[in-house]
Amino acid sequence: MKIRDGRLKKAMDEEAAKFTSSVEFDKYIFESDVKCNIAHTLMLKEEKIVDEEIADKILEALFKLMDEGYDALNFNHADEDIHMAVEKYVINSVGMVGAGFMHTAKSRNDQVATDLRLSLRVKINEIQIAILEFIEGLVELAIEHKNTIFIGYTHLQHGQATTFGHHLMAYTHSLKRDYERLKDSYKRVNLNPLGSGALATTTFPINRELTTKLLGFDTYLENSMDGVSSRDFIVEVVSDLAILSSNLCKIAEELIMWSSYEFRLIEIADEFSSTSSIMPQKKNPDVAELVRGKSSIITGELMTILMILKGIPYTYNRDLQEINPHLWNVIENTEAILSITSKMTLSINFKKERGLELAYKNFATATDLADLMVKEKKIPFRIAHQIVGRIVNESNINNLNFNKITSEFVDKIAIKLTGKPLSLPDDLIKKALDPVQNVKSRNVIGGPAPEMVELSAENMREFLKKEYRNDLD
Repeated sequence: MKIRDGRLKKAMDEEAAKFTSSVEFDKYIFESDVKCNIAHTLMLKEEKIVDEEIADKILEALFKLMDEGYDALNFNHADEDIHMAVEKYVINSVGMVGAGFMHTAKSRNDQVATDLRLSLRVKINEIQIAILEFIEGLVELAIEHKNTIFIGYTHLQHGQATTFGHHLMAYTHSLKRDYERLKDSYKRVNLNPLGSGALATTTFPINRELTTKLLGFDTYLENSMDGVSSRDFIVEVVSDLAILSSNLCKIAEELIMWSSYEFRLIEIADEFSSTSSIMPQKKNPDVAELVRGKSSIITGELMTILMILKGIPYTYNRDLQEINPHLWNVIENTEAILSITSKMTLSINFKKERGLELAYKNFATATDLADLMVKEKKIPFRIAHQIVGRIVNESNINNLNFNKITSEFVDKIAIKLTGKPLSLPDDLIKKALDPVQNVKSRNVIGGPAPEMVELSAENMREFLKKEYRNDLD
């Protein structure tokens, strides 16, 4: 007996059956569908809606299916979806008379909505744990490089001296926000639509509190029409993952740049590199480039999901089925991108000598010379900014290394612009222009000074400890 046999006289056209079937990607919700049926059947038994003996036979078949796994199902496109395939398995196990009661007070509409939420919350937790593990690795690497001088960039031009540890901690904070976004979205995923029925609940005296408890939801969705049709929780999670993938893409882009000959700041491990088919000298950052490329998949899928949803009226429409393969594609690609970016980033070799060399070049400590003038001579920063800008110009013209600037040279420029010398001691000028001393002096919250990197790392460790403890709880 097929679901069509009551209302429809003819079997579905074979091409139409394949066109409408979701069995190929329903594997992602298999376990959730079985759990959903188990919880619903237990509720039917508890509320005496279905005879206890019949309910027990259904439950026995469902637990057996859970043990056997997805491959135990005998799929064909005529089944339409996972729900009918599971029901067919139970019917084959206990017969139509018994199994036919499993679908009492339940629709595929509220069932698939429940399955999606159950499956997605598992994936959210898995991705959150992977983020925490990446952060943990970055924190340890940051501590290792808290004194490693590095050049920070703005507009992809030399900006100011910092440390590689400080830069790595920047990664941890963006990833922490990615984690927190998913944590917040989880609250709107973990709501139970089961009991909404097709769209208007049921006349059976079901117990929604019980199924909510059995399935581990926080609470149930109060409006049945919203329960079967809402997919905004998917949009929210995919949006979170698009932001996460964007942040991972930024990391990959920096690894690509830094590993080039022009930068020569890092070397990516061989395990995450390729070579050329014709140029034997090449070591290409192919893995990082693919992270950069694959991150666009998540953003593209987000747009697709939004476009599917935007014109659908309440309540259930078959269009909603088309969201699911895009969701699972996002999940698979996000997990892959996150895992490989973590392994690749934590395996890099930072070239300390090159970092220090770049920090000494190209006037990266110019701001601190201006700050010195403000501190010691109480002149407005804008005037100090102008003086130092002119010093940079003159240094370029005279091919003068910036760390060789003297008090006499500074006064020569200052007199031209202000009419009087600054008379700054040479030792103070040298200290201000030294990137190592420069970094150490930036010991304010959020700064690159080694003790501030340590403080930031310790705060992040406390966050990790708290979140790991929450996961265990």
